Formats: sequence, C-alpha cells, structure tokens
Amino acid sequence: MNIKANNIIPVVQLTENEEQVKQALQICNACRYCETFCAVFPAMTKRLEFTQADIHYMANLCHNCGACLHACQYAPPHEFGVNIPQVMAQVRLETYQKFAVPASFGSIYKKTGISLVSAMSVLFFLIMLGGVLLNGTNLLGLYQGDFYAIFRHNFLAVLFGSVFILVFVLLGLGIAKFWKRISKIIPEGVEQPDILQASKNVLTLKYLDGGHGKGCNEEDDRYTQIRRVFHHFTMYGFLLCFAATSVATMYHYFLGLQAPYAYSSLPVILGTLGGSGLIIGPIGLLYLNIKRHPLHGDVKQKPMDRGFIFLLLLISVTGLLLLAFRDTSAMALLLIAHLATVMTFFLTIPFGKFAHGFYRSAALLKFAVEERIAKHHSK
Repeated sequence: MNIKANNIIPVVQLTENEEQVKQALQICNACRYCETFCAVFPAMTKRLEFTQADIHYMANLCHNCGACLHACQYAPPHEFGVNIPQVMAQVRLETYQKFAVPASFGSIYKKTGISLVSAMSVLFFLIMLGGVLLNGTNLLGLYQGDFYAIFRHNFLAVLFGSVFILVFVLLGLGIAKFWKRISKIIPEGVEQPDILQASKNVLTLKYLDGGHGKGCNEEDDRYTQIRRVFHHFTMYGFLLCFAATSVATMYHYFLGLQAPYAYSSLPVILGTLGGSGLIIGPIGLLYLNIKRHPLHGDVKQKPMDRGFIFLLLLISVTGLLLLAFRDTSAMALLLIAHLATVMTFFLTIPFGKFAHGFYRSAALLKFAVEERIAKHHSK
C-alpha cells in the first residue's frame, strides 16, 4: 500500500491491458519522440506515474490515428513491442464495460456485432409486422406517404420517445461515472473556454489528423485524411438526421403541420442530406476497418465497430428507400423495416460503439482543462 498524508490509500489492481498501457506510456515518456502528436502525448508528459484513472482517461483520449505506431522505434518487432493504438483500444473497451449502467450490461459491448444487430432488427421487424397485421392494416395499400396510417403518431412518439430518454439516461449515468473517476485530480473546475475548446476538437475531429495535420496511417506509413473525412460524413450525417426529426417534431406540435412533408420541406431536405452522409461515411469506415493494418486497434473491438457501422447503414438505406417509395404500395413494409432498425439503434446506444463519442468527448474536456491550467502556470 501507499502511505500519503497519514492516510492509507489502497493500491488499485490494474488489469492486464491497463498494465500494458502503463508500461507503454512509461517507455513513451522516456522517449518523447511523439510529443507533438495527438492529445495523448501532451497529457502523458504532464505525468511521471500513471494511475488507473490516468490510463482510462488517456485510453479514451486516443483516436487510434496510428501516427505514433508508425513513428515508433520501439514498435513491433522490437523487443519492447510498444503499440499505443492497440493497448489503448483494449483499455477503451474495458472502460465502456466498467462504467456501463447497469453494470451487469457491460458485457453487451463485446456482443453488439453485425449478427446481434441484424437479429434484433429482424425481431423488431417481425413484432411490428405482427402488430400491423393484427390491426387489420393492408400492408400493400396506397397511403400517399401517410406513415401514421400504419402507426398512430402518438404511439410512435410515446414508444420511441420513452426508449430514447431511457437509453440516454443510462448512457449519461455511465459518462458521469467515468467523468467522476477521471476528473478527481483536476484542481480547478471546468470553465467556459474548456467547453469551447473541447467542443471545437470534437466537431472538427482534430486528433484524427495525427497531431501533425497530415492525417492517419491506415495500411502503411503514408498519411491520409480519408478516415477523418468518412468520420465527418458519419457524424454530420447523424446530426442532420437528428435535426430533421427535431424540425419535424416542431412542425407537428408547434406549427400544426402534419406529415407527410413535401420533398422541398426542411425536414425532408435535412433527412436526405443526413441519410446520404450516413451511407457514404459508414461504407468508407467499413472499408477502412477491413483494410487497416492488423497492428491497429483491438480485434475484440472489431465486431462492435462493424456492428455499429452496419446498423447505421441499415438505418440510412431503409430511411432513404422509405422516402423514395413512400407513395407506393411498398411504403408500409419499408416503414416497418426502418422503424425496426431505429429501435435496434436506440436500444444499443448505451452498450455499443455509439457511446465512444461521449467517452472521448469527456476525455477531451479534461484535456482542455489540463491545457488551460498548464498555460496559466507557465506564465
């Protein structure tokens, strides 16, 4: 045990992966060749020792850009075998599991692959299909794009709204646990400049540029911005789809405008742009995930990564098909298929890859605080 200020501080037993991160960071801290790379290295140089909280923080600060791996003189096959992207990815998965709410659901992170999300989507499709058939609805009828002829608006609003609120409460509780854990050593509170800086880094995906502005390493030593570009398509595609839903909700409840909305309307334009982004981005990310150098990342994360990407593709493809064929007899089946994939996405929000954006945002906020404090003390 460690003794400090006459208080007994229990030693936290690190997992095997956390121990690997600690050892790798100690080597990196002695070398410091990558000091000007992504946010991990400036955070690392502020420490001589690495606690479990530090390891969790820096694992989620890592964007797996690969620059440090390809620059490292101690990377495999060197006997030190330093591989920061891989060990960080392993610990990231552990943090998702550790801080999950409920804790017993943490193991789901390892299972949200293509098979599970496909099975869930099919299950919800069959349940919704059965409900529509029991209600006596004509599946092949012409409804002029009126989705509420298949499912009543209030039913959809209550069902999806309650699930959405529940899963974000669970995710928020997990992020709060993570933040409480990693922010204990912050001597000052979070200030507005910290929030602005962290938001800028999140929205621009700054640290997918390798820290030097040239981009990531994918298959070899060449730098490329392509993964950052596909991430932008995916992130902003999702945000545009969310904006489309929000505007449509405002139209319905505050302006009294009922769906279906014209193709020239704001909700449809936003949804079309967002859906297109959620096809381009995920296809690109899936390709890069398959082709990437095997030393990058953790093989245990790949099922979760690919399951999330595949689910986003299902949502966007079914959504755009529904928009294109809403005036045809295929509308009802396409609506059921789209809602089934959306429900699958909602239920996996706190226990799938979607959560990584929030954990990383929390880590970037802590990094912004540390950078501000370091600049203040250097004056």
